[in-house]
Amino acid sequence: MPAVSSDDVLQVRVDGGVATLTLDSPANRNALSRAMRARLRAAVTDALADDAVRVLVLDHTGRVFCSGMDLTEGSGGSAAEQGVNEFPALLELLWQAPKPVIAAVRGPARAGGVGLLAACDVVVAGASATFAFSEVRIGVVPAVISAVCLPRMLPNVAHRLMLTGEVFDAATATAGGLVDLAVADDEVSATVQAQVRALAAGAPTALAETKRLLRSERSGPIADQFAGLLGLSARFFAGEEGQEGMAAFREKRPARWVPTDHLQHP
Repeated sequence: MPAVSSDDVLQVRVDGGVATLTLDSPANRNALSRAMRARLRAAVTDALADDAVRVLVLDHTGRVFCSGMDLTEGSGGSAAEQGVNEFPALLELLWQAPKPVIAAVRGPARAGGVGLLAACDVVVAGASATFAFSEVRIGVVPAVISAVCLPRMLPNVAHRLMLTGEVFDAATATAGGLVDLAVADDEVSATVQAQVRALAAGAPTALAETKRLLRSERSGPIADQFAGLLGLSARFFAGEEGQEGMAAFREKRPARWVPTDHLQHP
């Protein structure tokens, strides 16, 4: 039986190795209120600590994915007084999570909401999804979210869209690198499920190390980089997962980490 919990802003469902975190505050367009930020950070932390969870999915109720910071809580005072200082910690938690995270975007995402999806590993967006770096239009700067958006996006596209604050569609977001897979609205769920199955076919430790590799900064001569990378490669070839994976390949069987239901949905 799936484990399901909910409160007034977030639904959490853990089933079949997947933790689905559903933003559920449609009355304020799933804004990143204090309650939402705290609840989401706690739910991600719990999912990462749960050995049964292989993949996280960030979804939403209502027609809006996330409208960004809850501006009704942000009038006057410093950032600390407004309670937004923990938002970078949430983005960092998603960005550096050892488990893959998928965002299912079925409607508009704005400002901090764009940062939230950009911190995920795979972004699936429906045709109804739209995006905007709307910060400059209310006199602020997309500073915090730039840390996760800029590594994803083509520099010239990010430059234009962050300066204009204009709304753009899923096709533009995909071409610019913000979205990975743009599909019809009624294909979002199936596409997310396909990505979950693909990710679950990977070995957990190898996935975590590959994500760390992808997120790390490269510096120094390439010869020095190769020295470290060869050591990493050798360690995994000789490691438990590597040996199991190669044995499974030779024996034409699934590796032990592949969920049984994965085999039923090729």
